[in-house]
Amino acid sequence: MHYIKTAFIVAAVALLSACAGGPKYAEVASAIPAQKSGEGRIYFYRESSMVGAAIQPDIQLNGAKVGESVPGGFFFVDQKPGSMKVATSTEAEKQLTFTLDPGQVRYVKTVIGFGLVAGRVYPELVDPATGRKDIESLSYTGTPLAGKK
Repeated sequence: MHYIKTAFIVAAVALLSACAGGPKYAEVASAIPAQKSGEGRIYFYRESSMVGAAIQPDIQLNGAKVGESVPGGFFFVDQKPGSMKVATSTEAEKQLTFTLDPGQVRYVKTVIGFGLVAGRVYPELVDPATGRKDIESLSYTGTPLAGKK
């Protein structure tokens, strides 16, 4: 019985350490810079969940790594307008394509699904009202913001 209890505690600590650390949205909101004229902004986020917490694949935007899908975390990327292709890869690559207009803000949520061998992370576009509300409870995992460490 002691071994089971110890194993459970070790597993719980491992899963909790896989979740995002860092400042919450409310702590960094005032440091998030305004969008540059002619660019759009994409917020990437993943809600907190123990399901698939250890699966944290890279998020690629138009072939370049922009961050990681971390449970409980969010970050943003400013881009020139145009066609966007978001990809995540575990045992299989999952993709999402959309158009980003000048001044537009888009929200891409990454969601855990189940595969044959491992979990899969799916990018999905969500409406701005949902995305804004969802990131309010998450931790910032992006590059350091001016005035924040």
